[in-house]
Amino acid sequence: MKYLSDLLEGLAFTELQGSADVEITAVVFDSRKVVAGSLFVAVRGTAVDGHDYIEQAVKDGAIAVICEDLPPHVTGEVDFLMVANSAEALGIISANFYDNPSQKLKLVGVTGTNGKTTTATLLYQLFRDLGYKCGLLSTVENQINGQVIPSTHTTPDPIALNQLLHDMVTKSCDYCFMEVSSHAVAQHRIGGLTFAGGIFSNLTHDHLDYHKTFDGYLKAKKAFFDHLPKTAFALTNVDDKNGLVMLQNTKAAKKTYGLKNMADFKVKILENQFGGLLLNVDGDEVWFKMVGSFNAYNLLAVYATAILLGQDKASVLTSLSNLTGAEGRFDYVIAPNKVIGIVDYAHTPDAVQNVLSTVHDIRKGTEQVITVIGCGGDRDKAKRPVMAKTACDWSDKVILTSDNPRSEEPTQIIKDMEAGVDIAAKRKTISITDRHEAIKTAVHLAQPGDIIVVAGKGHEKYQDIKGVKNHFDDKEELINNFKTLTN
Repeated sequence: MKYLSDLLEGLAFTELQGSADVEITAVVFDSRKVVAGSLFVAVRGTAVDGHDYIEQAVKDGAIAVICEDLPPHVTGEVDFLMVANSAEALGIISANFYDNPSQKLKLVGVTGTNGKTTTATLLYQLFRDLGYKCGLLSTVENQINGQVIPSTHTTPDPIALNQLLHDMVTKSCDYCFMEVSSHAVAQHRIGGLTFAGGIFSNLTHDHLDYHKTFDGYLKAKKAFFDHLPKTAFALTNVDDKNGLVMLQNTKAAKKTYGLKNMADFKVKILENQFGGLLLNVDGDEVWFKMVGSFNAYNLLAVYATAILLGQDKASVLTSLSNLTGAEGRFDYVIAPNKVIGIVDYAHTPDAVQNVLSTVHDIRKGTEQVITVIGCGGDRDKAKRPVMAKTACDWSDKVILTSDNPRSEEPTQIIKDMEAGVDIAAKRKTISITDRHEAIKTAVHLAQPGDIIVVAGKGHEKYQDIKGVKNHFDDKEELINNFKTLTN
């Protein structure tokens, strides 16, 4: 049994109309989910303002409302709580409603433009392999000690997030590793949570459709570290030019990792090939099954986090050496005629360059690199020409195609990308709107030993067109087309 007064701990409010001594059966911010006895939190979203639905929420059974402004006309007995920011209040209220589950396990957040999913997934796999019960909250999927729960957002809303954490506590999880998106920070989705640690991977051009400026994007990431408690650790990539910026105002213990600069945790790449990476990690040589310098950073971040969480170095390195990371991240298959197909979630210029530069580093020199790439609709348009240029700079052939066009016309998205292709690069670039045909064409253009990179969708099993999610799997498309080839 929860009373409104129980949910107000840690919440600053300006006015209470009514009594806090009322029993709350549910906390909701979507009026369609109101049931009798609900507390309705009116949140101002990017497209919808919850204040417009207060009256409907009360009619449907809400007995208390948290809002920034009182509605003009509401009938019935209902308590109103006024706050400065209802989105921030929702996080605190949700945590209190579920008995503050983040305080009952060790919660580690991973933020940055690239590498969040791989790092969080590796940490989850590692700690389970070390014998702990763990939870995972990621772009690909959520898991509670092996139980898979579909993921719809990189970071869930505060109610769903705290419910998942509560379920993890109920199932005796010791740790939870989660991705923390810039949207989640800006929208206060992680408000009310207590973190044991935070990890910063890197910061490059992305999400400017939402944050408007790179500085706004940076500040959203930094805010995560600004709010870490002094009992936590803040681990940052010192090789990223914004890495130390993340630590400027944090109360947490400051730690660094890197390949190039002086750091608390260091790694050196000794070998990099399709079979894996040979790394010197703080003086120990270890072979890993993952590929690429970007994965050297991910592996180092995971290693450093495990050490900061008190784990044994030898056990950590032994376990890490057997892990393969997240689905759709440098995920490759080999055709009967030895064509190599690589599927990767890379959807920023930097991520595309990371994948293609890795291919460049480990290719023998005679193979063609054929890249299939698109850009998502209703997202940051400024990166489209940059994505195309990056693909052209690092590939022998480039096929521009659809990603998730959403509400936009695919042909217009491709035209935006084509603006980044110079005259010389146009000779090796073709545009095919249909992603199925684009992948098929890449396979038929490839000669034995060539390398096909299909970038952008990674683990996704759908293509979002005009609001409809149609089944589409890049890896499945490659495998099916590879079956048509002969030795």
